[in-house]
Amino acid sequence: MNREQQICRVTLVGSLGNLLLVVFKFAAGILGRSSAMVADAVHSLSDFLTDIVVMVFVGISARPQDASHDYGHGKYETLATLFIGIALVGAAVGIIASGLMKILAALHGEPLAVPGRLALWAALVSILVKEILYRYTAARARSLDSPAMLANAWHHRSDSLSSIGAALGIGGAILLGEKGALLDPLASIVVGAMLVKVSWDLLNGCFSELTDHSLSDETEQEIEAIIRDTPGVSEPHNLRTRRIGNRIAIEAHIRMDGDTPLRQAHEQASSIERRLRERFGPNTLVTLHMEPVKN
Repeated sequence: MNREQQICRVTLVGSLGNLLLVVFKFAAGILGRSSAMVADAVHSLSDFLTDIVVMVFVGISARPQDASHDYGHGKYETLATLFIGIALVGAAVGIIASGLMKILAALHGEPLAVPGRLALWAALVSILVKEILYRYTAARARSLDSPAMLANAWHHRSDSLSSIGAALGIGGAILLGEKGALLDPLASIVVGAMLVKVSWDLLNGCFSELTDHSLSDETEQEIEAIIRDTPGVSEPHNLRTRRIGNRIAIEAHIRMDGDTPLRQAHEQASSIERRLRERFGPNTLVTLHMEPVKN
């Protein structure tokens, strides 16, 4: 099973869980008279929709390079991560707006319904299921080096966190009765605030990659160390790095003895390329420019 098929398989497991939770949460939110649970159901619906986005865009990103995409299609996976982040922002704004409207209505004298126990049970079940899906998806994302799938894993985790907030609000409202009914919409606002933070982290990473932000200083220092460790090679400079989906691109200038035979220079450059790909993945793009050592 190749990388694309493994990602789709993991995402399908998550989408099935999300679909079941969407139906369960909407039913529990409506029957249990809980705005926090309805908001949580909307979040699960966004999870389900982003699962579809991941499967479609990861399939595109797996295509090999062609005449119109010399560096492959890896950034389509980054676009999938971007769409997930945007969807998460939308869900967060919707949840916060809904909670604020409920609170404003209560301040104007409109009574708030006390949520039922069914809504509380739905929140507890969601916490368990989504945390399991998060751990499973995150572990597979790291092993497959998939930013889009890791973003989707955090979407699972954010839904788990939102369900914790919903459970606290619903539980408090049930325990306190009409006096605590305001806790339900308050919980939805807290959940929305948490989602804003998660979505910002995802979008920040996407913007860095789409604008060709360099890799971290630590990674670039490691690249230079690998180059310097090659016999007959010195002074790596003009290092340029960037990420393209699930792989990275490295460009560097290196110095060699000006009298080195072409075949030997080629072998030394190939050795560097091989070691960099062993460290950063077989699909790493490496471009080396050789210069004679300055006297």
